[in-house]
Amino acid sequence: MSDYCLSAIDHPWHGPYHDREYGFPLNDDDALFERLVLEINQAGLSWLTVLKKRAAFRAAFDDFQVDRVAAYGDAERQRLLGDAGIIRNRLKIEATIHNARVILALRESHGGFKAWLDAHHPLPLADWVKLFKRHFRFTGPEIVNELLMSTGYLPGAHHPDCPAYAKALAAEPPWALTR
Repeated sequence: MSDYCLSAIDHPWHGPYHDREYGFPLNDDDALFERLVLEINQAGLSWLTVLKKRAAFRAAFDDFQVDRVAAYGDAERQRLLGDAGIIRNRLKIEATIHNARVILALRESHGGFKAWLDAHHPLPLADWVKLFKRHFRFTGPEIVNELLMSTGYLPGAHHPDCPAYAKALAAEPPWALTR
């Protein structure tokens, strides 16, 4: 089994995420946006830190409602920079607001974030990274890889021997539909 599959077993934070979310497809743009924001905020930190702060992130970013976050201005930026419950990194906060605005634009051009992802799937990771860098901020190779693996666009979230692998596969992640 993969290291994450092994380390998540019975872990109070990693276990539920691993067993019910990691590698499972998401169909809602707000949920995809949440995952993007969480992956961006994990950069340089542990995933456990992000999971522990997830509820605070949801509260701080209006449940990741793309429309609301895209409308944030200076007052919301200052509020977020002062919120000890989240990761107070100016670049990550700016990227979150910018990326919400990108998703609004993707609604116009593709019908939404998920539709945009679907329109470009499948791509090799290097091409995904180039595509994300053209549109989004704070999206390097690791963040893009984890985002796409965690949402089912790239394989590798679970080892085939992991019990969650069969559940994720039954949810028909995009990577499995293009084999």
